[in-house]
Amino acid sequence: QVQLVESGGGSVQAGGSLRLSCAASGSISVVNTMGWYRQTPGKQRELVASITRAYTNYADSVRGRFAISRDNAKNTVYLQMNSLKPEDTAVYYCNAEVRQAFSYVDSNHWGQGTQVTVSS
Repeated sequence: QVQLVESGGGSVQAGGSLRLSCAASGSISVVNTMGWYRQTPGKQRELVASITRAYTNYADSVRGRFAISRDNAKNTVYLQMNSLKPEDTAVYYCNAEVRQAFSYVDSNHWGQGTQVTVSS
């Protein structure tokens, strides 16, 4: 089994910063792509940022304000969010593609979600 545990959400005023963390644990051989998605009521979950072992990718709406990074030794991904705007308000979900121990295929996993609220 694989678990993703998120932390770091909360409330902040526009222009402020927050840092999200997500740690993967369990029967893991290697963690491949990790990413952050967000969802607001009535809308589909959307990609915010993703990171492989070599590349990063950002949604246009957050490029230049958010930074994704990872600590491979800790199987942890971070999302530093700066210059936050009210439209960044959402539940943020961590996602990871994991090669579990004794497996030949990758499996996809989600965290429980953490609320980020940005007030104007």
